Amino acid sequence: MGEFFSARMTGNLDAALEKFAEKAKDLAAVGAQAMAQVVYDAAKETTAFKDKTGKLRNAIYQVHSKDKSIHGRHEYHVSWNRIKAPHGHLVEFGTSRAPAHPFLYPAYEHNKSRLVDVANTAMATELKEIA
Repeated sequence: MGEFFSARMTGNLDAALEKFAEKAKDLAAVGAQAMAQVVYDAAKETTAFKDKTGKLRNAIYQVHSKDKSIHGRHEYHVSWNRIKAPHGHLVEFGTSRAPAHPFLYPAYEHNKSRLVDVANTAMATELKEIA
């Protein structure tokens, strides 16, 4: 009988797989950051209409939480810097004399249905780049 299939592999497959696995560890972080970016952008856009001085808009940030990001789980926070814009909570939640003009909650709420798709797209793009 003849041979139907023949294959030959050269190079170090173990090393290549190890390198790929190391880069793939960051995929969850890529997806989490992509979701945070959507909320961050929406919050900045929302405050643009409500913040005449620009202080609050410029105080909005996103940051990777190293303390809460463990074992392939990554957490990002989107908020405002309370030193640069100490009035942020008054805008978001209102006061007894002024109505609330939320910017963070709507930024999340209006985008939550697409956040998983955004993360999947970012991770797929990253995976193609490292493959």
